[in-house]
Amino acid sequence: MDYDLISCQISRSKVERGDFSHFLIPNPGDGLNNGGFPCKRRQTVPRWIMSDMTMAAPPGDPVVQFSIFTANRLGRLHALVNLLGSQTVHVLALTVLDTSDSAIIRIVVDDPDKARSLLRQNDFPFAETKLVVTEVNSTEELGKLMAALLEAELSINYLYSFIPHPRGKSMLAISVEDNDLAAQTLKRHNFQVLNQADISR
Repeated sequence: MDYDLISCQISRSKVERGDFSHFLIPNPGDGLNNGGFPCKRRQTVPRWIMSDMTMAAPPGDPVVQFSIFTANRLGRLHALVNLLGSQTVHVLALTVLDTSDSAIIRIVVDDPDKARSLLRQNDFPFAETKLVVTEVNSTEELGKLMAALLEAELSINYLYSFIPHPRGKSMLAISVEDNDLAAQTLKRHNFQVLNQADISR
């Protein structure tokens, strides 16, 4: 092997906690089924301070985020959304971090198993991360949510909102350093914490 497996493993741990100081891309033909790790060539991107489910997923499964690594090229986001939509996988939340030549597309979908297969089949390197998702229906509630997490001394890596849900819910996807503690804290402050089954269409 001509790659540094230890480096790949370190990169995986960084990706899982949201530190994308670099990401690793599999060579074509490697036959990898693990979301782009290990890999044989490295692409460096600037470090940002930031850091899913089938329709029949068991109740309580946490919401999964896919972080998709791609060149910052015209049409790549369109191709990704069209690929998922062609197989009835709905993108429920979306955010993009980009530089002049690289991008990380974070998405939450309603059918993670199908999305995972499509990403692998179409050579989109990706990582998966669990998120805390909660309903926030007013600016006042947003302030209370921030205060609750601060009270628990929880740092927020990043957050982004969902596309309006068919049932009218306003929801936030939150990446924090301790999902279990965050969920317990929010529930204690009367916020509803949603799982994958809750957000499916």
